[in-house]
Amino acid sequence: MRVYEFGENKERTLLMFQCAAEPWWVFKRSAEALSHDFHVFLFISDGHDEQGTDFISIEKNVEQAVSYLREKGVHHLDMAYGISMGGSSVMYMLANQAIPVTKAIIDAGITPYPYPKWVCRLIALKDYLMVSMAFKSLRLMKKVMPPERWTPAGEDPEEHYRKLFEFGQHHYSRKTIYNVFWSANNYPMPDPVPAIDTEMEYWYGEEEKRARKSDLAFAQKAFPQIVPKEFEGLAHGELVMMFPERLHREILRFWNA
Repeated sequence: MRVYEFGENKERTLLMFQCAAEPWWVFKRSAEALSHDFHVFLFISDGHDEQGTDFISIEKNVEQAVSYLREKGVHHLDMAYGISMGGSSVMYMLANQAIPVTKAIIDAGITPYPYPKWVCRLIALKDYLMVSMAFKSLRLMKKVMPPERWTPAGEDPEEHYRKLFEFGQHHYSRKTIYNVFWSANNYPMPDPVPAIDTEMEYWYGEEEKRARKSDLAFAQKAFPQIVPKEFEGLAHGELVMMFPERLHREILRFWNA
């Protein structure tokens, strides 16, 4: 793992969990925007940290993050934010009461499948093959995520995609790619989830509404206090990766609510 800190002079704390198969620097602009109001801990998972590690599980993700925070003297979080696999990490962290959190945002967080294990293995294998193929072809990567939409403002599309492609080729092991999809879809949750007083929102983009339907239903059952929020015209992960200022405003809205 690796943790990048921003806004170290701020009193309020925010733990930020990344999504899978993205390098840390695609979240840097959002972390920097949030650092105007929070001491941001941007947690970069094993297998994504440029240190030759392999991703193991959501459980290890949370264990490492909480251990790091405690070593830094942080025993309570004002805010936790996680996107996709990162949202899974936030839900697991809250369900297991690993650290007290005042407010939490689950951005398109993935929840455990209800299917038999053999079905889950087939799904994980399918996801593994799809992502592995994407990192073998820059043309395919551009087709799946069109540069005109997924290039951050002010960056050159060719340079941005070249960096993404090279990062994917050199830093995601086969073990990491498979474990990411297996764990994010099958991590253990207590049943029932103990009641907590953390205020929560579940975010999703309008374009992923159908894909997140079962995830939202799971989250609402596990955390009855969670409030859904749909973002018009956005796809999975687009808010945090493309619109840092808007993300900052939305997190402040929730914080001040």
